[in-house]
Amino acid sequence: MTAPITITTAPCCWGVDDVKNPHLPHWEKVLDEARAAGFGGLELGPYGYLPLDLDLVSAALEKRGLRIVAGTIFDDLVSPANRDNLLRQTDEICALITQLPKPIAHAGQRFAAPYLTVMDWGHSERDYAAGHSDRASRLGGAAWEGMVDNIRAIAALARDKYGVRATIHPHAGGHIEFADELERIVNDIPADLAGLCLDTGHMAYSGMDPVATLRRYWDRVDYIHFKDIDVKVYQEVMRERIRFFDACAKGVMCPIGRGSIDYPAIHSFLTELGYGGYITIEQERDPRNTGSILDDLAASRTFLARTGF
Repeated sequence: MTAPITITTAPCCWGVDDVKNPHLPHWEKVLDEARAAGFGGLELGPYGYLPLDLDLVSAALEKRGLRIVAGTIFDDLVSPANRDNLLRQTDEICALITQLPKPIAHAGQRFAAPYLTVMDWGHSERDYAAGHSDRASRLGGAAWEGMVDNIRAIAALARDKYGVRATIHPHAGGHIEFADELERIVNDIPADLAGLCLDTGHMAYSGMDPVATLRRYWDRVDYIHFKDIDVKVYQEVMRERIRFFDACAKGVMCPIGRGSIDYPAIHSFLTELGYGGYITIEQERDPRNTGSILDDLAASRTFLARTGF
């Protein structure tokens, strides 16, 4: 690479997506295994998974030589009634991540980590239409504007109070998923307020070409997620009426290099454009399917290293 990149991970690799799930591993187990897998950094995970206790989390990270590269808002961004909840999460997450041990800065980064990754979630009708642009309902004018206003409020609070860059993450099963919605949100949220976190797996799952999409929105891309998709499982779940994370429980996300996404082409593109900073690898799963986590992470890291990352 022409600019330095640090590969990090996220709690979703351990099945941590819904904090109410009774099968989640203890957060310190995730830190232990992230360290054992050779990562120096990871994301905070969904709100409420890691304790919002500065001293406790700082000590746990320092003990393992880890850094938090991003916090996450993963919630209903559409409802105006959810605004206070979203801003409370923003306040508490940013207050924590900005006081934790700092990730190193890389040449080529537009904005310093940690970031605040912002994703819409919590709408059954869209969850069941994940990956199906033709059957997914779109938000009408007033509802879309309500979501835009919520994102603007989150991003402004993160920027103005904490100096944290908000990055909007299109996510399968949310109201920012498909190409038309990505274009619309980029047009409606100014670049000085928020950037993008583009995820190769979510782009592919939703019918977008990862390299073409990265190229189109390159001037807004501040942070990147890597995943891979098992073609056979993907074809199966696309024939079902299934929620996104139920598809993940069936194994639609696989170790990087074993799926359909062209990572040599992504490496060439990122080298061409000189991306520097953080890339977080993810592989959503059922938290009860924990036996292969370290093997899967090792396989992903090995493949990416062979590919030049």
